[in-house]
Amino acid sequence: MNQDIINLYDEYTHKPLKRTDFLKRLAVLAGGTAAAMSLLPLLENNYAQAATVAFEDDNLFTENIKYAGDNCEMQAYVARPKAPGKYATIIVIHENRGLNAHIEDVARRVAKAGFLAIAPNALAALGTLPTNDDEIRAQFAKLDPKQTLQNFIKAFEYAQTRNDSNGKMGCVGFCWGGAMANNLAVNMPQLKAAVAYYGRQPQAEDVAKIKAAILLHYGGLDERINAGIPAYEEALKKNNVNYQLFVYEGVNHAFHNDTSAARYNEAAAKLSWERTIECFKKYLV
Repeated sequence: MNQDIINLYDEYTHKPLKRTDFLKRLAVLAGGTAAAMSLLPLLENNYAQAATVAFEDDNLFTENIKYAGDNCEMQAYVARPKAPGKYATIIVIHENRGLNAHIEDVARRVAKAGFLAIAPNALAALGTLPTNDDEIRAQFAKLDPKQTLQNFIKAFEYAQTRNDSNGKMGCVGFCWGGAMANNLAVNMPQLKAAVAYYGRQPQAEDVAKIKAAILLHYGGLDERINAGIPAYEEALKKNNVNYQLFVYEGVNHAFHNDTSAARYNEAAAKLSWERTIECFKKYLV
């Protein structure tokens, strides 16, 4: 697909760009309204494809839970191996679409690898939620950043009250969640490992606070996010932070999300996920 179209969709999903304006610009790039409409299913997420691990996998235990947030009630999806035991805990952090079927599937993938996965919904702090992706994205502007950070920190606190958590903690986040993973690494010295997929980088002056092992995944075509790599990497090196950074050439932002046909890249997604699980096994098991 034309890279200009991919870049336009990235702009639409991350900046204040009205859907009507997005569709007008898409029609120009695609060569007409009909062509634009034919491209939409390839660009937008199709959650019918979000079950690489079956929802009713016989080897997993899953549940929907609530926990106390910062002056609010939070919601989360939980998955772990069915066998009783204590497992290292991974907080799975969604994109700017909230907790959806794709992120629940990612949580099950984490559980299949032998971990307790907890996937909070950041938007639970706002109460009743819309189901349309466009409306959901708009809700993120209403979140209070300080409260949202605390709500994710409290997810770790909740995990420590569970009998199936061994107290070793990590996180993995995607896009908006990748930025949150970086933010948690800055603000949680007890974190063992943080994995950020194409997430906004923290301020360079805050990197000295990081104690966790850091794993960073970026798409080579993701100019918007990649602009922050040099300053982040310089700060990581300067502060002797244990980190690995991978740029997957020729792939786009959101390359791991297999519900978006236009941006998903199977090879990069598979390799990055193998590295992610290796990181968790190295530092949390």
